[in-house]
Amino acid sequence: MAKKNLHTRPTPAQLDPLIHERLRLGILSALAVQEALTFTELRDLLQTTDGNLSVQARKLEEAGYIVCDKRFVGRRPKSTYRLSTEGRVALEDYLETLSSILPDVATVRQRRKAGGLRGGVQPLPSHG
Repeated sequence: MAKKNLHTRPTPAQLDPLIHERLRLGILSALAVQEALTFTELRDLLQTTDGNLSVQARKLEEAGYIVCDKRFVGRRPKSTYRLSTEGRVALEDYLETLSSILPDVATVRQRRKAGGLRGGVQPLPSHG
């Protein structure tokens, strides 16, 4: 989780690497707006394979970011995922850090319309 410092702009290195991976971010984002989703619903929503979803969901589960309820419906296994409290806090911290790194969208659009971005846009801080 990112440390909050009111005086300096965060760097990309401060983004939670567990969340920053595309599929894991997709899983957390989907679960942030849905109370729970089944494995099949997540797989179809994120357009991924069973194996890839399984590996990435397990990493989030091991970190305590999501909770998986496994049960059988008839003779078929059914896994349902929920975002944990810790996962919601981690996602909110990640999004807050990301929004602090990125330039203001309205400013970027205004400068684009004015004919250029180079003059006033500050470069991203290095990973150093």
